[in-house]
Amino acid sequence: MNVSSKRAYQICTSCIMDTSDSNITFDSRGWCDYCNNYHRNILPNWHPDARGEREMLAVAETIRNQGRDRDHDCIIGVSGGVDSSYVALLAKEKLGLRPLIFHVDAGWNSQQSVNNIEKMVDGLHLDLHTEVIDWQEMKDLQLAFFKAQVPHLDTPQDHAFFAGLYNFAASHGFKYVITGANYSTECVREPLEWHYHATDLRQLKDIHARFGTRPLKTFPLTDIFTHKLYYRFVKGMRIVKPLNNFPYIKEDAMQELADRFGWQKYAHKHYESRFTRFYEGYWLPVKFGYDKRRAHFSSLILTGQLSRDEALRRIAQPAYDEETMAHEFEYVATKLDLTVGELRALMNGPNKSYRDYKSSMPLIDLGTKVLRALGVQKMMVR
Repeated sequence: MNVSSKRAYQICTSCIMDTSDSNITFDSRGWCDYCNNYHRNILPNWHPDARGEREMLAVAETIRNQGRDRDHDCIIGVSGGVDSSYVALLAKEKLGLRPLIFHVDAGWNSQQSVNNIEKMVDGLHLDLHTEVIDWQEMKDLQLAFFKAQVPHLDTPQDHAFFAGLYNFAASHGFKYVITGANYSTECVREPLEWHYHATDLRQLKDIHARFGTRPLKTFPLTDIFTHKLYYRFVKGMRIVKPLNNFPYIKEDAMQELADRFGWQKYAHKHYESRFTRFYEGYWLPVKFGYDKRRAHFSSLILTGQLSRDEALRRIAQPAYDEETMAHEFEYVATKLDLTVGELRALMNGPNKSYRDYKSSMPLIDLGTKVLRALGVQKMMVR
């Protein structure tokens, strides 16, 4: 396990974040900085109640008015996971919007995710646009990240999702992007050493230049400054997060989706992608000692959806049993045109981090500090 040896092991007495995050700090009560940030910055400004509903209904009215002459007044990126599925339901039924459902197929969809997207689109009578990523380019970029030996193996897939959606929205004149981002299940963000910025185009290009073998001719690309500045202030795009304005309990939401649409539940957050399931359930914890369930469970603890004792019980067990993971390991190797032995050799290579490659981190860090100072950025990102 890659827990820092420079300090004694410690786990938060409020959530279950621990010193596998090497920069975590604790106060005299044993509370970590994530918990203190939640109570100091998020909770006082989060209104999943009548006030929040009024505010979001007013936003929805503006969206409807501005989009009345268009076939769709907003766009929603969906993965087949609970957050994006439920926000599609809210947008259509609660807010009266006419969203275009947008999906990026990066080659790793589970059958569950395909089923869930179809069920939601058919059940809500929505239009779906799917962008399929060139598999040879996707594979080459993913192999480059494997060879780079970094924790953030999901960057190629996340970048494709993000760039595909926002580039499409900008080029087709969409002013409103509805997302499933929320405080309820995401108030504790994974530290950057576990999951680096997927939109740092400088780092993506550096890793691909070092380890890739083919040009990215059609792969969707963007950078954090394009969508934070150009799309926002030049194109006039707005990001809307309705799940923060209504009560959102993950288990209740999944049950409602299952009961109404035949939506299929899955084991853990983001596991609708078979690659993410492998990366979060095996690569990160086994190779680096980083278990993203710590952040996911800690968010649910803070928002009253999971007891700390239950979270500790769950985190003590591997995300998947050995037989299942052996099968997934072989599946990932085969799909990437590797032998099991070649993938195993990559697993056993020297661990690196985002700091070992070129990045835009100084500028991103400055931008984050400005957003926090302005009160825009509530969640901790470090």
